[in-house]
Amino acid sequence: MKSDNGMVSLASCGVIHGRFQILHLDHLRYLLAGKALCEHLVVGITNPEPDLTAHDETDPFRSEPTANPLTYYERQIMVRRALESHGIALQHFTVVPFPVNFPNRYRHYVPMDAVFFLTIYDDWGRKKLAMFRSLGLKTHVLWEKPPHEKGISASEVRRRIRENLPWEHLVPPSTAQLVYAWNIPERLRLF
Repeated sequence: MKSDNGMVSLASCGVIHGRFQILHLDHLRYLLAGKALCEHLVVGITNPEPDLTAHDETDPFRSEPTANPLTYYERQIMVRRALESHGIALQHFTVVPFPVNFPNRYRHYVPMDAVFFLTIYDDWGRKKLAMFRSLGLKTHVLWEKPPHEKGISASEVRRRIRENLPWEHLVPPSTAQLVYAWNIPERLRLF
């Protein structure tokens, strides 16, 4: 992040978040972009369980069970393995649940004095930015792009897996290994 004198400085702690349903290469790019700006990165996994998942009109699909087939446990392992395989040592990041739709609970999961990183592609991203700012959180938008420039989507990865189409090239190798080890293709076909 640039300071007033134009120098790049690292935040001591950053918070980044996502569902990671299934962790793909653009998720990894996002995570690494956040880590590049802080000494310690807290990765908040949203929709960690059904009771901490809420419907939101700006993106109603994200709360559906079909959009959330993996458990918190599975996603935190996917995130951890992907970051470690890209040279980020475990002591430089933490993975936690993050009930993004319940701002009154944030303080129980993440350091509120951290810099909150996010990307914006749509109204849901803008709503989160406004919500973070209304709480007085320090925010940093990594990038803002129109929806058609978003890149890989986890729903597309899930569709490809479900329909037995090529998908491995869209995810980190560690994610592909876990998808097969946990028999995720069979689970997705049940939806």
